[in-house]
Amino acid sequence: MVKTCTSCNMQVGSDFIEFKCPNCSKHKIVRCMHCRTTARSYKCPDCQFMGP
Repeated sequence: MVKTCTSCNMQVGSDFIEFKCPNCSKHKIVRCMHCRTTARSYKCPDCQFMGP
């Protein structure tokens, strides 16, 4: 299964992190290392929570 970054919508390789939304715990957030290091925001599609 191909994973895409929640922030930039690009396909992630082997260098990424995946975690449940800190607000609702329903949706998995996928973050590429570029978006993590630049602190690009993400938005949960279920509860609309926004994080750094």
